[in-house]
Amino acid sequence: MEIRVEELRLEDAEAVLNFEKENRTYFEKMVPSRGDNYYNFDHFMMRHKELLDEQRKKLSYFYLIRRTNGEILGRINLVDIDISQHSGHIGYRVGEKHTGQGVADRALHILMNHLSRGGFTKIFAKTTNNNMASQKVLEKNGFKKGEESDNEFVMNGEKLKFVNYIWAI
Repeated sequence: MEIRVEELRLEDAEAVLNFEKENRTYFEKMVPSRGDNYYNFDHFMMRHKELLDEQRKKLSYFYLIRRTNGEILGRINLVDIDISQHSGHIGYRVGEKHTGQGVADRALHILMNHLSRGGFTKIFAKTTNNNMASQKVLEKNGFKKGEESDNEFVMNGEKLKFVNYIWAI
């Protein structure tokens, strides 16, 4: 499957909201809920515009992972950018029906090439200790496993910890 990674745009709002609604139950198995209000169009639109404003200011970059026909397969973001340190924090999510197809791996590879050409030298990521698929994607793309958080939290009845990763030139 051919994919592309594109910067988030204003006109993507409706498609992104539909993607998020379609995958809400699936995503909430792995990450805390964004709450019901997030899925209200007016609230979502306000948040979408805030993200675009962050992107314009180069504080964060938000991307869509798309199939070549335009279908949204997932999202990948670089946030908490520190220009002086040439660093940021990456996160991604792939829709349920597209998992296990290498989408996250290819999208992360595409974005990491873009970021390294753009002068980034250090990228951080974190995932939960039970999310082996995400850990494999990070490690396959050159991220090194760091410390596991000491703090436990409960999500969906399971005690979890965050595992930190770093990619550095």
